Amino acid sequence: MARYQDFLGDLTDDEDFLELLDEVMEPRLPRIFRNRIDPFEIYNDKEFKRRYRLSKDVTNFIINEISPEISSQTDRNHALSASEQVIITLRFLATGAFLKLVGDHSGVDESTTSRVITKVIFALARIGPQMIQMPRTEAEKSVVRQGFYNIARFPRCVGALDCTDIKILSPGGRDAEVYRNRKSFFSYNVQAICDANLKILDIVTRWPGSAHDSYIFANSRIKHRFENGEFGDGVLLGDKGYAVTNYLITPLRTLVTPAENLFNQTHIWTRNPIERCFGVLKRRFPVLALGIRLKSTKIQALIVACAVLHNVACELNDEAPDDINEDVEREIAAAIIDDDIIEDNRAHNVNNIVRQTLINQYFENLL
Repeated sequence: MARYQDFLGDLTDDEDFLELLDEVMEPRLPRIFRNRIDPFEIYNDKEFKRRYRLSKDVTNFIINEISPEISSQTDRNHALSASEQVIITLRFLATGAFLKLVGDHSGVDESTTSRVITKVIFALARIGPQMIQMPRTEAEKSVVRQGFYNIARFPRCVGALDCTDIKILSPGGRDAEVYRNRKSFFSYNVQAICDANLKILDIVTRWPGSAHDSYIFANSRIKHRFENGEFGDGVLLGDKGYAVTNYLITPLRTLVTPAENLFNQTHIWTRNPIERCFGVLKRRFPVLALGIRLKSTKIQALIVACAVLHNVACELNDEAPDDINEDVEREIAAAIIDDDIIEDNRAHNVNNIVRQTLINQYFENLL
C-alpha cells in the first residue's frame, strides 16, 4: 500500500486520480497512420469535380492562396499538407456528411478532420475582404453597371440584393428558436449582393433565420455606404420585401402604364442573377442546403468561406457541377424566402422619386 501511496505522491484531487488511473488501466492505443489518397493523381478532371465541386485549377489556386497559413511547420507525425487539408474541407462542403465519414474518405480520424476543417474555413474567411468586395473605382463600377445593362437595358445598377436561408442543425440553448425561420427549419438568413456574372460583392452572415430581409439590410454596413454616396448614382435592385429608397429600387406592386409594366419586367430580369447566384452556391456546396453540422461559432466562417470559393470559381470560369441529387434540389427550393410585401405608397413616398424618374424619363423612351 505504501508503494502506491509513494507513486501517487500528494495527489488528492479525484479527477486527477481518475485520469491517472485510466492511463494505468487502459493505456492509449497506438496511433495508426492510414494510407492517404491523392485525388489529383487518381481522378481525372471530371471525377475530381464531381467529388470536390471545384476544378483542379481552382483547387490549386486556393491551396496556393492559403498555404502559408495552414501548412504545418514540420512533417512530424505525418502532418497533413496544405493540399490534403483543403481536399478534406472541400469534401465536407461537397457532402455535408458526418466528420467521421469525411475523415474515412481522406484517411484521417474524426478529431483531425474537425481541426482541419476549422483551420481551412477560417483561413478562407480571413481572405474574404480581398475576394468579396463592392466595386471601388469608377472603372470597376462601370464594368458592373454594363454587365447588368447588358441583361435587359436597366441603367445604373451596381448590384442585385436578396437573402437566402442557410440550413443548420438546432443550435440548442435558450435562444434556439430565434434561428427557426418561417419555413420551420433552423437557419441563418444570409444577405448577399452579386453582379451580373453571379460574383458575390457583399455578404452578411450574422443574422438568425427569424430575422426579416428588410431588417438585415437596415442594419448593414452596405446600407450606410449607399446613404453616404459611396456609389454615386448607382442603385441596388431588391424584391418587394424591401422598402423603395433613392438607392434601392424595388418593383411596383400595381401596374398602370406600359412604361411601368416594362420597368417591372426589366427589373425582374436584371435582378435574376442573385437568385441564380444562391442556386449555384448551394449546388456547388450542398452542405449549405442540407444543413451544416458544426458549432454556431464556425458556421458564419464556413458560409463566408463558401462565398470566397464561389468567387474564385467565377473568376476562373469554373462552372458549377450539375449532378445534384433531389434532396439538395428540394432544400434549395425550400430556402427561397417568400417575403412579406412592403406597402408601396408610391404617390406619397419621397424615396420613390428615383424609381418614378426612371420610369418617366427612361422606360417611357424605350417604348
